[in-house]
Amino acid sequence: MMDSENNVQQNPFDHSLNIREQLTYYIGNWYWFIISVFLFLAGAYVYLRYTVPQYSASTTLMLKDDKKGGVDSELTAFSDLGVLSSVKNNIDNEIEVIKSRTLIKSTIKDLGLNVSYVNEGRVKSEDLYKKSPIQFLVSRFNEGFENRTIAYKIVGESATLYSLYNRNEVKLGTFQYGQTIKLKEGNAVVLLVGDKEKTKEKSFAISVIVRPLEAVTGSFKGRLGVRKVGDRTSVVELSIVDPVSEKAEDFLDALVRVYNQDVVNDKNLIFENTSRFINERLKIIAGELDNVERNTEGFKIKHHVTDIASEANLFLNNASEFEKREIETETQLKVIATMTDYVNNSNRYELIPANVLTSDANASGLIDQYNQLILERNRLLKNGTPKNAVILTIDKKIESLRQNIKSSMARLKAALEIKKKDLAYQNALFNGKISKIPTLEREARVLGRQQQIKESLYLYLLQKREETAISLAVTAPNAKVIDSALSSKSPVTPKRQSIFMSAMAIGLLLPLGVLYLLQMMDTKIKGRSDVESKLTIPILGDVPTSLTNEEIIEANSRTSAAEAVRIVRTNLEFMLNQVPDNVAKTVFVTSTVPKEGKTFVAVNLAGTIALSGKKVLLIGMDIRNPKLEDYLHLPKEGVTNYLSTKDLDIHSLIHRIPKYESFYVLPSGVIPPNPAELLMSNKVNALFEQLKQEFDYIVVDTSPVHLVTDTLLIAQHADAFVYVVRANYLDKSLLRVPYQLHLEKKLPNMAILINDTAINKGYGYGYGAYGYGYGYGYGVEVVKKSWIERLKDKFKKEA
Repeated sequence: MMDSENNVQQNPFDHSLNIREQLTYYIGNWYWFIISVFLFLAGAYVYLRYTVPQYSASTTLMLKDDKKGGVDSELTAFSDLGVLSSVKNNIDNEIEVIKSRTLIKSTIKDLGLNVSYVNEGRVKSEDLYKKSPIQFLVSRFNEGFENRTIAYKIVGESATLYSLYNRNEVKLGTFQYGQTIKLKEGNAVVLLVGDKEKTKEKSFAISVIVRPLEAVTGSFKGRLGVRKVGDRTSVVELSIVDPVSEKAEDFLDALVRVYNQDVVNDKNLIFENTSRFINERLKIIAGELDNVERNTEGFKIKHHVTDIASEANLFLNNASEFEKREIETETQLKVIATMTDYVNNSNRYELIPANVLTSDANASGLIDQYNQLILERNRLLKNGTPKNAVILTIDKKIESLRQNIKSSMARLKAALEIKKKDLAYQNALFNGKISKIPTLEREARVLGRQQQIKESLYLYLLQKREETAISLAVTAPNAKVIDSALSSKSPVTPKRQSIFMSAMAIGLLLPLGVLYLLQMMDTKIKGRSDVESKLTIPILGDVPTSLTNEEIIEANSRTSAAEAVRIVRTNLEFMLNQVPDNVAKTVFVTSTVPKEGKTFVAVNLAGTIALSGKKVLLIGMDIRNPKLEDYLHLPKEGVTNYLSTKDLDIHSLIHRIPKYESFYVLPSGVIPPNPAELLMSNKVNALFEQLKQEFDYIVVDTSPVHLVTDTLLIAQHADAFVYVVRANYLDKSLLRVPYQLHLEKKLPNMAILINDTAINKGYGYGYGAYGYGYGYGYGVEVVKKSWIERLKDKFKKEA
């Protein structure tokens, strides 16, 4: 019981990875790896032979970026203009502009890249970019053909003539270079741009393909790569891959040129619009400024002013002066009035105050004369009398002067009165003008402010018009080329080394994967190693697949299968050495399921033993599905007939095989309805006891043990069991059946024989489909086949 438990614990059917087994499995299929690698390398060679190489070209630019710096923008001069303050450069926006379909389409138009000139070859076609001796121009497309591909073939006949063929190689005619041709797609012209002398000496045949502009634009847009060189820079790199390196370089250079021209055109458009706006505004402002100046002129003429502030000061000064003079005049009038009262009321011989009437020299002179006469009279009176003639004369003069003084003061008073009135009038006039000055200043200030605004705006616009004119003349491009377009010397695709390495890797991995999948899906036993890894049962040997049509081994058979059976016979002797000499050595041959070749093994094992001089009896005990008749010509009566009757002699059912001296066969007989009951009868015991006394060896072909119990019912009569396991047929999981039978010891002295194995070499260690093992053949096969035939046999066998 403990042994059984230990065996269960050490169940060999637990799944585990056997590295050596896996290696031998893959090494055994080495030819698949060689074939796969060869095919993939050949495919890689063909691919490289017929694939057009692709070249990469790149160029580096520095774009203007208001955030990250770069070349100063000429628009900074207009930063004070509100209409231009929103014009900003951003590198991300500029990248999208460069990648736009509009710019790419313009570039393709400029270079004419939608027209291809191809020199057709046997293996590859050469793109004659810049090498074509002709130029094909479509001047006008007919409706519906703009978006279609046009293909023609042009064959040069001479320096002046060429032949035109359509895509079906149908000749459309012979034409002169420069002649307008009417095609179904539109009007076309073919120009000769190459060397006429060379063209005259040697004709050419060129295919012209005109593709839709939109399709070519999409192709270049898909292949164009634009990336920023760094996060903190405004430098970008443009790259593209194309079969023609020169075309890729020209495309990138032209794209940068078109981009810069587009930016310049946009800026010039802004400047032109700005200039137009400034000119229009200048006309309007000039008119408004003229109106303001005319209003100012009319205002000054109307109010008789030139400079209100200056005139206001003048008015104030004059008014003050007139007021002062008026006061002086009033003072003088009061002085005259006082003097007049004094003269009228004073004694006539009294002195009159002098130096009082300073404003009138005449009156002052009369007073001075009067006072001199008074003083003279008073001096004379000291020495004379008032009646003195001299004094009387002086009195007359005094009286006359006194009257003159009065008259003079009366005249002076009248004059001062007139002057006073005039000064009062002038003072009132100036005061009126001064009262109007605030109003005039306000009106003048309004007119001056309007004039100043219009004049300042007019001058500002004049300045900006000049700046705009200068900017139009010196507009700088938006992108500065750091490195011009340069293509790679070697193609980026296909890379020969990578292609060959990949082909070799796939050539190795594909059969590896296929073999692995086949191994995972194929659960069949392949050879000795499968059995040895699962079972501890002794192995008699393995019988390889015979490459001949022999089903029964004869004395002169030299095939590997015949030699393998002979080795099995020898190994079997070691298993039967405990059997007494006077009793037949009984060997039962069974299998797990039908069609494993147990009957083939039983027949050939019995025949091989018989060839060694032993008397051998082959009994067909597979009474449910007898197969001995497929190998030997036998009657229908046999074991079942003997077991089902009472008086039938067993010797009448035994037949000797022709060409063998001591090879006898007891057929299975007719198929009974109750095979299990027949095998359980006592006659079976009597049968074996009788036959064991008459033969040296008894080989019994029994039923498969997995389907029926027939073999187990008679297993006690066997001295040894040969358990046939067929390679590439029996499922590995069914090895549990012999494992369990051996574990429970239901089949005595059991040994495994592996049938139908694949062995490629003779005696010694042969290399089979699943690993190294004894190949029990000697020499070479009788029928030798080529490796192709063996490969076909392997395909059939695996199928």
